[in-house]
Amino acid sequence: MLNLERLRTLDALARHGSVSRAAEALHVTTSAVSQQMGKLEREVGQQLLAKNGRGVRLTDAGRLLSEHAARILSQAELAQSDLEAHRGQVVGELRLSAFPTAARGLFPTALASLRTCHPALRVRSSELEPENGIAGVVRGDLDLAVVLDWYNKPMPVPDGLVKASLLDDPADVAMPAGHRLADRDEVDLGEFTEDEWITWGEGEFCHEWLMFTLRSRGVEPIVGHRAAETHTQLGLVAAGLGVCIAPLLGRHPVPPGVVMVPLKQRVRRHVYVVWRADADRRPSIRAAVEALRAAAADVG
Repeated sequence: MLNLERLRTLDALARHGSVSRAAEALHVTTSAVSQQMGKLEREVGQQLLAKNGRGVRLTDAGRLLSEHAARILSQAELAQSDLEAHRGQVVGELRLSAFPTAARGLFPTALASLRTCHPALRVRSSELEPENGIAGVVRGDLDLAVVLDWYNKPMPVPDGLVKASLLDDPADVAMPAGHRLADRDEVDLGEFTEDEWITWGEGEFCHEWLMFTLRSRGVEPIVGHRAAETHTQLGLVAAGLGVCIAPLLGRHPVPPGVVMVPLKQRVRRHVYVVWRADADRRPSIRAAVEALRAAAADVG
């Protein structure tokens, strides 16, 4: 009889590609991963791992069993989901992530509501960029992730995930109070050819969106500073170091010396939550989605 926890360890190794990353995902030590794999090899009577330089790789038998492990674990998730649905109780552990401004703007209200309404549910949250949140849900490291895409640049959602809309989040241009355009009712992105932009980290989805959007408006961006969090960006704007795109979610309070001016293009980003289809019937998933939607309804 194959042991489910050992199959989970094999699946983590297959997905993460190393013992250390598998151990991190499973929240165990590297020696625990090695021990579980040793026991699994003895159970099946075949070598599942082989040395590969300083690391390890799956053997042919290891890859074959890991494919079965992924399906078995998915079926186990379905079984857990069905049992929870049958019992109808919101219990157990729920792991979720959100990109920084959603964590700031939604999590305090939503997670406090979950604790009040469902005290037997243990929630673990973290800040992750949208791509990393989606990857975590696909791998099974997370139960839900709050993610986003922009009106002109959708975020690909892999097969096997379910999503629910939370809110459409309008964005303005944040600029220093003394900026030449600060007294305007609205502005066009094409008017910022000479300005330095304060943007997100290189390679992040929102940074790539901003570069794409500015270039589509004939602006070759001058990037002066990078910051992951909206409030850090706004602090740099207040110091007169550039301009930034400031979505409504998570930006309050706006620092003194910063002016928000709407864009003629009415830029918006779409915020939604994703989870695995095989966990769709879990009451804890449904409770979390409801709490996030209630928190999103209060944004404004």
